[in-house]
Amino acid sequence: MCKGLAALPHSCLERAKEIKIKLGILLQKPESAADLVIPYTEKAEKPAKTQKPSLDKALQWRDSLDKLLQNNHGLASFKSFLRSEFSEENLEFWMACEDYKKIKSPVKMAEKAKKIYEEFIQAEAPKEVNIDHFTKDITVKNLVEPSPSSFDVAQKRIHALMEKDSLPRFVRSGFYQEFIK
Repeated sequence: MCKGLAALPHSCLERAKEIKIKLGILLQKPESAADLVIPYTEKAEKPAKTQKPSLDKALQWRDSLDKLLQNNHGLASFKSFLRSEFSEENLEFWMACEDYKKIKSPVKMAEKAKKIYEEFIQAEAPKEVNIDHFTKDITVKNLVEPSPSSFDVAQKRIHALMEKDSLPRFVRSGFYQEFIK
């Protein structure tokens, strides 16, 4: 049970953020009945039904976050690992930026940019990523006129952070060890 703010366990804070997001969704006027559905995301995602990567490929992930992120099994396992540590916001931000770069319509790009900013960049965002003020300022300036590169600086910082911090922890985890047995 969550007691006093100072003694809140990490899981209580995460649960509070999740409730805040769900309440925010409920308070918005839905455009269709499909908008009323709140996805249940507590279950670990399973990789697509593809062949398990070879030992050689899995061993390459130790030294290359990019190779890990390009492999469906690696990505799903990395995501599950980060979720188990309550630190999946960096990967989710990185993935949102990758999706954002694929948008062609300026209107949809502006909408997605606003959503990414509100979810990951702005102060007190539900999944706020840890970027310095300089990077945040550059990103905000880039969003005045959204382009495919609007989040590039922030995305590179988060990629570097995952490579330096999350990847080594993942490699030591049971999630990764399953691939190299």
